[in-house]
Amino acid sequence: ADFNYGADEYDAEGNEEPKALPEGSETMPYIDESPTMSPQLSARGQESGDGVSPTPTDGLGTGGERDAGKGLEMRKLVLSGFLASEEIYINQLEALLLPMKPLKATATTSQPVLTLQQIETIFYKIQDIYEIHKEFYDSLCPKVQQWDSNVTMGHLFQKLASQLGVYKAFVDNYKIALETAEKCSQSNYQFQKISEELKVKGPKDSKESHTSVTMEALLYKPIDRVTRSTLVLHDLLKHTPADHPDYPLLQDALRISQNFLSSINEDIDPRRTAVTTPKGETRQLVKDGFLVELSEGSRKLRHVFLFTDVLLCAKLKKTAVGKHQQYDCKWYVPLADLVFPSPEESEHCPQVHVIPDHELEDMKMKISTIKSEMQKEKANKGQSRAIERLKKKMFENEFWLLLNSPAIPFRIHNRNGKSYLFLLSSDYERSEWREAIQRLQKKDLQAFVLSSVELQVLTGSCFKLRTVHNIPVTSNKDDDESPGLYGFLHVIVHSAKGFKQSANLYCTLEVDSFGYFVSKAKTRVFRDTTEPQWNEEFEIELEGSQSLRILCYEKCYDKTKLNKDNNEIVDKIMGKGQIQLDPQAVQTKNWHMDVIEMNGIKVEFSMKFTSRDMSLKRTPSKKQTGVFGVKISVVTKRERSKVPYIVRQCVEEVEKRGIEEVGIYRISGVATDIQALKAVFDANNKDILVMLSDMDINAIAGTLKLYFRELPEPLLTDRLYPAFMEGIALSDPAAKENCMMHLLRSLPDPNLITFLFLLEHLKRVAEKEPINKMSLHNLATVFGPTLLRPSEGESKAHLTLASDIWSHDVMAQVQVLLYYLQHPPISFSELKRNTLYFSTDV
Repeated sequence: ADFNYGADEYDAEGNEEPKALPEGSETMPYIDESPTMSPQLSARGQESGDGVSPTPTDGLGTGGERDAGKGLEMRKLVLSGFLASEEIYINQLEALLLPMKPLKATATTSQPVLTLQQIETIFYKIQDIYEIHKEFYDSLCPKVQQWDSNVTMGHLFQKLASQLGVYKAFVDNYKIALETAEKCSQSNYQFQKISEELKVKGPKDSKESHTSVTMEALLYKPIDRVTRSTLVLHDLLKHTPADHPDYPLLQDALRISQNFLSSINEDIDPRRTAVTTPKGETRQLVKDGFLVELSEGSRKLRHVFLFTDVLLCAKLKKTAVGKHQQYDCKWYVPLADLVFPSPEESEHCPQVHVIPDHELEDMKMKISTIKSEMQKEKANKGQSRAIERLKKKMFENEFWLLLNSPAIPFRIHNRNGKSYLFLLSSDYERSEWREAIQRLQKKDLQAFVLSSVELQVLTGSCFKLRTVHNIPVTSNKDDDESPGLYGFLHVIVHSAKGFKQSANLYCTLEVDSFGYFVSKAKTRVFRDTTEPQWNEEFEIELEGSQSLRILCYEKCYDKTKLNKDNNEIVDKIMGKGQIQLDPQAVQTKNWHMDVIEMNGIKVEFSMKFTSRDMSLKRTPSKKQTGVFGVKISVVTKRERSKVPYIVRQCVEEVEKRGIEEVGIYRISGVATDIQALKAVFDANNKDILVMLSDMDINAIAGTLKLYFRELPEPLLTDRLYPAFMEGIALSDPAAKENCMMHLLRSLPDPNLITFLFLLEHLKRVAEKEPINKMSLHNLATVFGPTLLRPSEGESKAHLTLASDIWSHDVMAQVQVLLYYLQHPPISFSELKRNTLYFSTDV
């Protein structure tokens, strides 16, 4: 059956969305340390076990890939990482048990710290868990230390899984244990002192002998551990050949662990039924659509209806299958009473909580991963149930994105007192709603109050009259609908004419991705003119895009109108227009000139499109004298430097005067400036420094990106690319740490030193995030593909499902760079000296 997760599959309140529980929630705590590549690896995320599709590989996959890691064997890495974290876990359990004996000893004296009953409750099952893991560790350790590829250890994991009953007992008691510990702390100072600072022994190789941890944190570790063991099993299976004797044992252990996780992890979902308020009157529907409303501090998806004389905000009521669907009116404002408050009048409005970019990017990555899984299922003629489940998951994730990404405020005020706040992702849409309402307000409108029966009738008509039926997410598209364009759109905004009087003018460009529009580029302000000549070129990444919008603004320099809220756009829209991106027309190698007419204004622009696979080609330079397109080892040898001169100079200039520039590295520099800088560096011209100091900082940032993009081989090398992809997909943090550091160590020195130099620079840029709005995640998104994307020969193999596989690959490249950016400082000498890295807290 082809379900459509449209009207009936969502709760407009957004209550059912990803089930993260609020802090202090009554439900059993659930920790998920899986990286964003494998979302929610509880049994819920792996329904019926068919999400586990191990690819039998020995070491690093196929022949070519195996050489890539110099025999780096993933199984051993996973196990040695897990062993290190197992040692830390055992030390944590030991630290918990340490005070138990003296506490028991005092319990029978005249001055007990705790009663025997309290001790039994707080330390329930810890001793048993400790013994199980100690035995497991002692058996596994020698196998990993005397490693050979025939080692079997599946029986150890199977035995560990079979003892999960002890964890069940621990989990059932966990809440009471915490409450008891809390009460005892409050009533007994001695116990409070003990529970605030438990000493945990450091791992054998670590410099730290002890760390202090609270009892509450340690009591949480066993819950955390079950998830960790499940992740490790998942990783191990992925890297164990199907004919290995361990394979069926590990499969069995994973099945037991997942069933166990789902049994302790059943969230009780509070599905709220909406309280109905009634509506009515024959009116014409002028416009309708889905908008996000900020109501009582949380985001809700609403269906908003604009009638001839009233704006009505509704949500779809949940109804039983087969029942006629109905809307439920949340509020309405007669247009005669509706005003748009100016930013300075809306000071009392609630502060908009903006979701950090990296969370939105993570969700996009999850969606891309699900998309490529769906493509694979369809290609392999997979079960329709599996496809349906992926579709449902995709819908949930896209719905979350739709709800959480908008940040541009659109305020509505009723003269009789109440204000409402919508959040939009596009200023274009905000202005469409505003203009439609203002057009209707020009008529002679009467104020009125609807009786409950009238309100009911009007709400009833919404369902029949609506023009937008489905939530705007891509999972609601039919299979035969155009998937949109994936790749890069190059746009030159030339000029505009048709303005009545001189003004300070600029344009912004919006494209749709993931079902909604976002602003992607902005020209500079052309001052005091009726015929601005911008001639600026932008490269816009398209993610399933179908339309391009251009908005033309007059810049507002009036200080009184500038609001504290960053997303408040107070500049006046002079005109706006939109064109469809027709895949046939756009996909030519030549520039295509066009004009958008808006409001009597004509904006001239040119565009050309490069599909993702074309734009990702690395072409070596023909001449080896320059720096662009020349191997980094050749350049550093010629310059007798550790880091290429171009990298050092661009970084120095950005740190000197661009580190506080909003959107540094994200905002495109003017293409002609970048080409000029490229020519100067290639010719090793003596005027480089003068030119750098005069050049727009975005052009310098663009030149640095271009240098890395044009390297004939990526900075992190073609050879190690498959290993980086494998390493970042590991779920266990210790194994991942081990692998990712090993890979850095395997890089040639010029690549490694340059990479570490760039890493420290990007971290310094991100320290200024409050000013420049560039988080580590934003920087990883910009630089990840540039530093990792394989060169032509390597990428041939990947191009089967261009759009989705590429977006998945790109997401993984972003994750690799983000991993290193979020890692504590890595020094070259330390890296070379250390043969194994372990993280100390796992």
